[in-house]
Amino acid sequence: MTEIPNPNQILDVDPLMMDLLLDHYKHPHNFGPLPGADIVHEEGNPSCGDQMRMALKTHDGLIQDIKFEGKGCIISQAAASILTDLMKGESLERVKEFTKDDMLENLGIPIGPMRLKCALLALKVLKSGVYGQAHWPGEEEDE
Repeated sequence: MTEIPNPNQILDVDPLMMDLLLDHYKHPHNFGPLPGADIVHEEGNPSCGDQMRMALKTHDGLIQDIKFEGKGCIISQAAASILTDLMKGESLERVKEFTKDDMLENLGIPIGPMRLKCALLALKVLKSGVYGQAHWPGEEEDE
């Protein structure tokens, strides 16, 4: 007889990483308006209804401050909190270099295909605001 595996073993989710994501969701870092921002961009994920607005203050090609506002699932909001922590003080060039894989690695849990756009919404909004990127990170442009 085949033994039915425990779902936590299938996903191999580290409980500490889940706690970290939940903490970022409940107590997001860099959440709120940013008066005087010189880059502001807002988008949503039509497949699930998540909305996100990202605002940056930059000087000499560096991100001096970064904030986000929005509503959505645990993954999209935690990803925004984590991404803003990572990008504060970085160069705009670093935004360009930061990949889909970098974002997923920093989330620390496996993300299935149904939640991929949730996990990447913050990165898409950031890259769209800074560089006018019109496609989802990791996807080819439709040209």
